[in-house]
Amino acid sequence: MRGELTAKGKATRSRIVEGAAAVLREKGVVSATLDDIIARTSTSKSQLFHYFPAGKDELLVAVAQFEADQVLEDQQPYLGCLDSWEAWEQWRDVVIKRYEAQGDQCPLGSLFLQIGRSTPGTRAIVIELMCRWQESLARGIRALQAGGRLPAGLDVDMRAAALLAAIQGGVSILLSTGQSTHLRAALDQGIADLRRAGRAVA
Repeated sequence: MRGELTAKGKATRSRIVEGAAAVLREKGVVSATLDDIIARTSTSKSQLFHYFPAGKDELLVAVAQFEADQVLEDQQPYLGCLDSWEAWEQWRDVVIKRYEAQGDQCPLGSLFLQIGRSTPGTRAIVIELMCRWQESLARGIRALQAGGRLPAGLDVDMRAAALLAAIQGGVSILLSTGQSTHLRAALDQGIADLRRAGRAVA
């Protein structure tokens, strides 16, 4: 088992993961090779295996974690400060822009297909991503409650879960059709439902 990485080691590992992510986005998970990643990241094969002893499969899991983190990072700073209706609308626009730019190609989904979504490592990544995303939405709803924009008795966790499920459904349809209509509808309806709930305290 590897010991704790130094700061330089962590930076090198991150550079390899980010470079691998770029290669996989360009060439696809099936077509990309370790030699492609080595060339892109300017690392040797021995160096790559130092950080990823199990080879490509271990690297793919690390890239999957990177892509999962990127899903939330791309929604910032808005996802982290959903304390006004204006912030929710800005977040909505960022989410739509991200997935429209991605189109029907999902790097994270492709990785899961290659590695196996049900394997312990990838399943944990999916669970963590959804938990973090839902909790961010819940914090935003609580911020609206704290600001007097939503009633205190609103079931925050249920609302956040329903909104996340609606987004995921819209993204799934976008990946199948290349069209963002359903994702737009899911976000607009979810925010509109919150606004309606807020009228009780207006």
